[in-house]
Amino acid sequence: MIAALVAAGLALGACTGDELGTPTPSPDVPSSTAPVPSSPEPVTPPETGPESAAAAARRLCAVPEPDLATDPDVPAEGPTPPVIADVMDEVERLRGFGYSKPVVAEAVTQAEIARDLTAYADIAYPAEQMARRSLAWETIGVIPDGTSLRRVYEEYGSTQVIGYYDTLNGTLKFLGTREPSPLERITLAHELTHAIDDQRFGLEKLDVLSFECRDEESAAAIALVEGNATFFMIRWAQTYLTPAEQVEVGVEAALQDGSTGDIPPFVVRLQAWSYDEGLRFVTALAARDGVAAIDEALAAPPISTEQIIHPERYPNDAPTPVDVPDLSAALGEGWEDLDVMTIGEAWLEIALRLRLDGTQSSQAVAGWDGGTYRAWTDGEAVALVLSTVWDSKADAAEFADAMSSWLDQGEDHGVVVGPDGTTVRVLFASHDATLQALRSVA
Repeated sequence: MIAALVAAGLALGACTGDELGTPTPSPDVPSSTAPVPSSPEPVTPPETGPESAAAAARRLCAVPEPDLATDPDVPAEGPTPPVIADVMDEVERLRGFGYSKPVVAEAVTQAEIARDLTAYADIAYPAEQMARRSLAWETIGVIPDGTSLRRVYEEYGSTQVIGYYDTLNGTLKFLGTREPSPLERITLAHELTHAIDDQRFGLEKLDVLSFECRDEESAAAIALVEGNATFFMIRWAQTYLTPAEQVEVGVEAALQDGSTGDIPPFVVRLQAWSYDEGLRFVTALAARDGVAAIDEALAAPPISTEQIIHPERYPNDAPTPVDVPDLSAALGEGWEDLDVMTIGEAWLEIALRLRLDGTQSSQAVAGWDGGTYRAWTDGEAVALVLSTVWDSKADAAEFADAMSSWLDQGEDHGVVVGPDGTTVRVLFASHDATLQALRSVA
């Protein structure tokens, strides 16, 4: 529903991204008439019946269905201040096509953004589902014990987001004034890129992915969208800000509070990943075939974070669906599904980087071909199986070695099983006794 801009680092990037080049604005800006593409086909664990991980994921998904009934031809009501209209015109020239309707853009305070995103958390991060996921991630060891992901995401939105665009009602809010500074205009260019892309390509498909809890595909699509907005934000800054204004942006950004408080590093890196790797992906597309390649990707988004990290694998290298069978009955009376999640290359790499060297982490997951975890609980203990498949036996062995080293450096209850050909499973549990029980039935 909301595409947001993270404050830390992006504004500085707007003035230093010389490798992207400075485009020549086009004098002719056609209106948008492209049809809205459908949401991509799901990449979920294979359907093997009511006990499959895919079936469990659907049962556990609690994100409410977005309201897509709003007539896209009815413009949102509200004024467009002249300075905002100027940035819209400039984004149109850079983007190569025009807005099909006016964009309502409102300058607001950080407190107002925090209020809106806290309300949005009720939709995007259902309390019960986030409580279950918190237990699963805590059992794996990527977040501290007792962490509430719901509270963490609310805090992140309240402190780290300086603008957002609502794909459902077409409104835009940014941190600033009706006469924005250069830094605020950069934020505006980022969010106005979301708006023009939404009008042409239908970004509400991201809301569909979220509604269906298709985590890996959603992460890939968000990286594309945020990477594209950052790409054109940088081009906008290079084209339309004077050298003095670019210096002002750097000073203003440096004075911003970049502290992330007590938000776990794993969550911070997951959120920042969309912008960093998304920009690299979009830059690679532009180098491949110009802006046309970016537009083609927005019409048919990548379906895995692997494709984002390795642009050469988009669009042909589709992941292998991975199932984790239901072990609740084998674990004993009272055990039931807790959480199911498709796990991609990005998630695994960020997790490994919590304890291992960055280069080792990247190399260990470069051969990813698919992954799913499934967790169970009896109300007190938690048992979890992470099952992964790899492009080759060598890739599987490399990941298994890295995962073993990762477990050795922590205090988690876990063990690597395999590799078995190209498959590697990792078992996690909240207690040693639970881990032993899980090993006996897995």
